[in-house]
Amino acid sequence: MEQLKNLPYFDKATICQLGSSYGLAKTTIDTYISRYLKNKEIIQLKRGFYISSDFLNKNKSDISYSFYLSNILKTPSYISSWTALEYYNLTTESIHPIVSITPKVTIKFETKAGNFIYQSIQKELFSDFSLGKGKFNFFIASPSKALFDLLYFKTHQFRGVKFNEIDNLIKELRIDILEMDKKEQEKFYLLIKKFINYE
Repeated sequence: MEQLKNLPYFDKATICQLGSSYGLAKTTIDTYISRYLKNKEIIQLKRGFYISSDFLNKNKSDISYSFYLSNILKTPSYISSWTALEYYNLTTESIHPIVSITPKVTIKFETKAGNFIYQSIQKELFSDFSLGKGKFNFFIASPSKALFDLLYFKTHQFRGVKFNEIDNLIKELRIDILEMDKKEQEKFYLLIKKFINYE
């Protein structure tokens, strides 16, 4: 446990590898995992994927750790939509679940470390994200792509939406697009035009 609690996350393979170095049988390792879970020394985020309560308590106030976990829980994925817009201070809404985009299936994880939502997007639109720096590094959408992703899912892929309706949609969602960097605003409108024309 001493070695595990210093890791930002670990999976069952890590525990088995560590256990076998001490000469422990697989059944013994399973017993240890059950005991750690029961004593709340470790938390299961999804099947076979854990963090230590100790590590979580030390880092839970650091948003970069939550974002990092989100990237790890489902790969590939990047932080986007409401979560990224809040990170960039472009919305006054306080968002609790961490929203990410993935080219894989839509899924949700409700855990003691937070709630993680993954929205599935077509592979061609899984783009325009970069590495955000913090105590823990994480992949996050650019402001323009975060807003695009939000509207993409809100409007069911812009079904029946005309380009001249976009600004009203943004206002209704209480997003301050004028606070967005000018280049990002231009990128956002280009993305919308390209997608609506493409559709």
